[in-house]
Amino acid sequence: MQIDFLFDAVCPWCYIGKRRLEQMLAERGGPIPVINWQPFLLNPELPSGGIDRNAYLAGKFGSESRIRRIYGAIADVGLSVEIGFNFDTIRHTPNSIDAHRLVQFAAHEDKAETAVEALFEGYFVEGLNIGETDVLIGIADNTGLDADAFSTHLKSDDGIANIYDANAHAHRLGINGVPSYVFNENMIISGAQDHNVLSRMLDAALAVDDG
Repeated sequence: MQIDFLFDAVCPWCYIGKRRLEQMLAERGGPIPVINWQPFLLNPELPSGGIDRNAYLAGKFGSESRIRRIYGAIADVGLSVEIGFNFDTIRHTPNSIDAHRLVQFAAHEDKAETAVEALFEGYFVEGLNIGETDVLIGIADNTGLDADAFSTHLKSDDGIANIYDANAHAHRLGINGVPSYVFNENMIISGAQDHNVLSRMLDAALAVDDG
């Protein structure tokens, strides 16, 4: 069994979705499915340097009161899965291409999940600009990766086409938002679903395999 978890590193619901997936798997026990951490680009049009966070939110949601209401609700949900969102520390909305490149780079060392977690925590809890090269190299180093090799990787174009291809593939599957979960490449559900819903999806996917 494999589960493709489609996410963007700048998506708070993806952080929640990751936690709920982990909760579901921990409660079920037994063999752990292979989790593939697949890129999705929520903001492919952003400049490479990203944009000011306040400008981004104002353009997307409008008034400050609406922004605070939306993110206050997300923060409340985050607490239910032990995420201490700290949205007020975020000053920049980055282009997430290089963050996804870090995850792909980490996957070669079987550390993709560790990198995903570090990106989420760095951005949503510590307020780091995960679009900055130095920040990403620091995360790579803390993840136990070869920071020099990753720095060289970032200076090249390696991995960029793969991310765009994966994003396009997701849209061809009808996936237009994240988090999304693809069970054994044929059963798809989107949204930060409750762990019980994810468990039922996993049961359905296993039943298809057994059939």
